[in-house]
Amino acid sequence: MADDAIRTEVTERLTRAGENGVLRVITCGSVDDGKSTLIGRLLFDSKLLFEDQIKILERDSRKHGTAGEEIDFALLLDGLEAEREQGITIDVAYRFFNTEKRKFIVADTPGHEQYTRNMATGASTADLAIILVDARKGVLTQTKRHTYIANMMGIRHAVVAVNKMDLVDHSRARFHEIVSEYLTIAEDLGFASITPIPISARYGDNIFARSDSMKWHDGPTLMEHLERVDTNVDKEAAYAFRFPVQWVNRPNLDFRGFSGTVASGEVSRGDDVVVSHSGKSAQISRVVTADGDRDSAKAGDAVTLVLDREIDIARGDMLADPQQRPEVSDQFAAEILWMTDKEMLPGRSYLLKAGGQIVPASVTTLKHKLNVNSFEKEPGKSLKLNEIGVCTLSTSRPIAFDPYTDQRETGSFILIDRFTNQTVGAGMVEFSLRRASNIHTHAMDVNKDRRAGMKGQKPAVLWFTGLSGAGKSTIANLVERKLAEAGRHTYSLDGDNVRHGLNKDLGFTDADRVENIRRIGEVAKLFVDAGLIVTCSFISPFRSERQMVREQVEAGEFVEIFVDAPLEVCIERDPKGLYKKAQAGEIKNFTGFDSPYEAPETAEIHLKTDDLSAEDAAERVIEELIARGFIG
Repeated sequence: MADDAIRTEVTERLTRAGENGVLRVITCGSVDDGKSTLIGRLLFDSKLLFEDQIKILERDSRKHGTAGEEIDFALLLDGLEAEREQGITIDVAYRFFNTEKRKFIVADTPGHEQYTRNMATGASTADLAIILVDARKGVLTQTKRHTYIANMMGIRHAVVAVNKMDLVDHSRARFHEIVSEYLTIAEDLGFASITPIPISARYGDNIFARSDSMKWHDGPTLMEHLERVDTNVDKEAAYAFRFPVQWVNRPNLDFRGFSGTVASGEVSRGDDVVVSHSGKSAQISRVVTADGDRDSAKAGDAVTLVLDREIDIARGDMLADPQQRPEVSDQFAAEILWMTDKEMLPGRSYLLKAGGQIVPASVTTLKHKLNVNSFEKEPGKSLKLNEIGVCTLSTSRPIAFDPYTDQRETGSFILIDRFTNQTVGAGMVEFSLRRASNIHTHAMDVNKDRRAGMKGQKPAVLWFTGLSGAGKSTIANLVERKLAEAGRHTYSLDGDNVRHGLNKDLGFTDADRVENIRRIGEVAKLFVDAGLIVTCSFISPFRSERQMVREQVEAGEFVEIFVDAPLEVCIERDPKGLYKKAQAGEIKNFTGFDSPYEAPETAEIHLKTDDLSAEDAAERVIEELIARGFIG
């Protein structure tokens, strides 16, 4: 009966609205600064734990805890077995509680550098960040990184919670020393407020109740500040209506609606809306939900909108206020947090996902990287795991977005590896690049089809890829010669030859290899437009770049030819003496040794040249070109 009464009381408390609404909070900082302990203490002191939960906590504290005979509050959050064994947080743990004045959603995020991506996930929806600092260790590199990421993700309010004050004798001098150091590195980031509070999460000092050991602190307790901080003013700029379309809902011929979640603003029946990409407009005739029609919908509501007339709308389109439209562009600047061991390379093609929009995209320029120790800008050619940089991006087609500082939901995106489907980066749009807005494709009277028709052939890119020594250039040369003897119009692009001119400024790092292929792809596209059959002989070690070139021409115009020879055969041939130099350490970043080669998985033509002569290989290519209709 007692437990039932407690459960009833807790349920009633959780259903109260609270006069200040909901506050989304993230705890962050370096490893072992006490993030999980703090949230566990908040849950315990808010009296929202049931008796059975407390008993389990006491049992787990004896088994896994680090607080001796006392309760280890961190175990309320560290739910994974791996976390409990290691005493760290790996995943993002969300907890919900409330007081008489406010409801809270708290995200406990990992402190380890290798889990920075998880921290960024938690920060992406938070209103306030509690940056914990161990009073013994002070401000660490991860403290600075998490502070910057919190600000980067749009969090405008920060609490500097100097924890474990009991371990420095509740020293006022130590507290102010840490706060001074923190403010020096954070004051220029643009937080609306930074509130320092000395605490001991283990003993509850200055969490809910004021500490008798730190009477010198005349500021608020942590809970006093959380209950009264006003974050609504930060959202005033995000009032314009935005509705990313997630699904075209058409169960029958009599109903066509557009389903999704209102990202910002409000919409009502009779309101005018516009499709951001096309500019076509209509009126809202119905706002449909699972519980029936409504008069309106606001930010966060999942609804289906029905329009008063038929206009072309697809998944990924965005409905918006006609008077306050989002940007629509295929070039923009953004800040990117890189989230994988495989470094970001400008020119490489990724998938960009923003809301329901998914488009191929590449980083065209890395303008600068961020030094997380000093927050200074530094030059760089690529981004590595957990690095942050300001980049310019180009997408294959225009997307609709708002600057992230105006609207989180429509100003953020992720980058996805096209072959592994792994999320590799998180980005925040800064502004659209308008430098190319006055440049348009000029229609020419003589087009590709006419040029190809005059030559009596179908244009194509014959892309020979493989290790050095596999026979790419030799076979490509024979193929072109056979085509020329048959009266076909061709051109040859060879890896060595282009580095004497077009690409003589590039080296052999991964970044330079990507740029090398990007330029060649653009040139090959021009030759195809001229109606030519162009042979391209390049190691081209990365699938992403070969796919990028394939997508630059029309379907069927790119023929990937995998010239396949085992590494030992290539080393034995070594026609240019490159393997010998690589083995001697005279050549760095050599494919097959200290730089990887990603073999094609579905090449149109596969030539195994360890037991196939160059002449026979060339003849096979010609036969395939005839079969595919490129030549008669």
